Amino acid sequence: MKILQFPLTRVTTWFVLGIIFSYFFNPSPSTTLVISGLLLLSFVTTLYLSKKDYIQKIYFGVATYLLFFQIGSTSLVIHNEFHYKDNYIHLLKKDTDNHYVELVLREKLKGSAKIDKYIGLVKRLDNKVCSGKVLVIIPKDQNNSKIEIGSNIQINGHIIPNKKSLNPYQFEYGTYLNNKSIFAQIYTTSNSIKISDKIDKNIWYYSDRIRNKIVTNLQKSKFKEEELQVVNALILGQQQNISKEILKDYQYAGAIHILSVSGLHVGFILLFIMLLLKPLPKNKLGNSIRLLIIIISLWGFAILAGLSPSVVRSVTMFSFIAVGMYLKKSTNIFHTLLVSMFLILFFQPSFLFDVGFQLSYLSLFFILWLQPLIANLWMPKNKIINYFWEILTVSFAAQIGAFPLSIYYFHQFPGLFFITNLIVIPILILIMGLGVLVMIMAAFNYIPMITLKSLEFSIIILNKIINWVGSFEQFVIKDIPINWQTLFCIYLLIISVTILFKKPTYPKIIVAFFSLLLFQSALLITRWNIQKQDEWIVFNSWKNTLITERNGDKVTVYGSDSIRDKIASNTALKSYLIANNSKVIGIKKIQNLYFSNDKKIMVIDSFGIYSKVIKPDIIILRQSPKINLERLIELNAPKLIIADASNYKTNIKLWKSICNKKKIPFHATAEKGFYSLN
Repeated sequence: MKILQFPLTRVTTWFVLGIIFSYFFNPSPSTTLVISGLLLLSFVTTLYLSKKDYIQKIYFGVATYLLFFQIGSTSLVIHNEFHYKDNYIHLLKKDTDNHYVELVLREKLKGSAKIDKYIGLVKRLDNKVCSGKVLVIIPKDQNNSKIEIGSNIQINGHIIPNKKSLNPYQFEYGTYLNNKSIFAQIYTTSNSIKISDKIDKNIWYYSDRIRNKIVTNLQKSKFKEEELQVVNALILGQQQNISKEILKDYQYAGAIHILSVSGLHVGFILLFIMLLLKPLPKNKLGNSIRLLIIIISLWGFAILAGLSPSVVRSVTMFSFIAVGMYLKKSTNIFHTLLVSMFLILFFQPSFLFDVGFQLSYLSLFFILWLQPLIANLWMPKNKIINYFWEILTVSFAAQIGAFPLSIYYFHQFPGLFFITNLIVIPILILIMGLGVLVMIMAAFNYIPMITLKSLEFSIIILNKIINWVGSFEQFVIKDIPINWQTLFCIYLLIISVTILFKKPTYPKIIVAFFSLLLFQSALLITRWNIQKQDEWIVFNSWKNTLITERNGDKVTVYGSDSIRDKIASNTALKSYLIANNSKVIGIKKIQNLYFSNDKKIMVIDSFGIYSKVIKPDIIILRQSPKINLERLIELNAPKLIIADASNYKTNIKLWKSICNKKKIPFHATAEKGFYSLN
């Protein structure tokens, strides 16, 4: 695998490892800077010694790799806004306090039928100048339905720092926001928000204005609403208004990536521009003009799509690819890919933990590395057949690279993805070309009806195909459990088998066989670990109590009638079952007494009836029982009291103060999350 021999590959690898180290160990800025200085001194010293002897010593290589490791670590620390002293997060004391916040809206996110979500840049908190990003949640009404990006607003409301998920194995939304340096969320009501006349007219403001103008002109031209939602996502990178039904169809058809502006869309635009510029002469001047137009066009598209991180990332990546294409005499495409990755992570190291970034680079790498190998298996002479064969091989290469990671994050795999891509990609090429053309004309208040209707008809056809493929739900493999160890083994197996297939040798056969054994071992060890586990969990379930008892891969669910009726759609329980590769073997009503791991557990419900002689180790309070907790503690002397989220907040607050007074541990699932006894 020649790419591993590139010095740039090794340097980038150590740089990425440095980012990962800093992410998990979170070193302080002062420590990071001291170590950086020492490693820089070490690098300069070893460089001098190597040059003096005219031989590149091994210690110079070690010093170089350690330096780039530290550069990666330092870049994440520097870009982590939590370390900024003027960040508003350091001024917060209690979640219950109201704060007066002045901020400017930067970006609109996908909301719901009742609320709008924005990323806001904080200017002042309680009249103190500060900085930082915050997630702003505003209820929808007539007064604030048309808030512009760039608007300065004043809010009086709660600022709640991001918290971990309150149920096991669920998506960590708080971590997701923290990775974007958004450390808190602010909730407000219509009465506590004031919109200033002042607007910050920056590039994000003008980008939003252009998009709004385009959408308004399309609506005036009677562009169908459902198709407009798809165009808004495909071209303008805005998914805020797209319906759940459309999202579900695209997800089941294996085409959800189409609705997020990414490398696929930017790649199509690059090919479209190159096609338009084909008449330019292929001399030095012509190539320079061609490259300049491509770069300007790609970044113009990025501005049009709102300069979201995924768009900026994709445009940066393809800008480097474009440069590499026009410097092909001395540039390897893998070098170009590595340089783009290095520079993106140098300025935005947190992108490394973004799913879109990981999938984009993995897919593109496997297309460049694996697709030529697959394409050479069959070389049809017919141009039309060869065209579709190329599409199919590109799709397979991308999916082979992306599917393990997709399963790891989303736990499902669309079995008909190859059919979707085979049919959809030719249509998508047409839609992207037409779409960009229509968007440009709409921005200048001129939309020829024939072009508009052609785009609309193309979207209708696309949606119908996606709906048809997505209707075969039996081909969607769901609830696939996979941990990071198995994920690593899958990629090791894919890479080793591909290397073996390219040029078989005995050592490569040994490596591929070892990778297969490692993969099987990971599956068996994971299964064995699950089988020997016993776990008893109180979930953080609002209004209705949810308790599970797991023995190996068998789960018994205890809950009220409403919980038991909706068990298949309970997301908290579903995530738990997938993560532990388990299944529900029984659904029962909640009991008053349980025994688990030599512990007696007593449950007290709204009737407030309990035994005075059992002496339980743990007491669970649910549905706000009317009890005298001090007397209950004196009679039973429990070691722990748990209050789930079905209780009133006022009761939980009172019980907590009593437990603190009695020096008994108190666990409220609404504050601390689920409770696990294992």
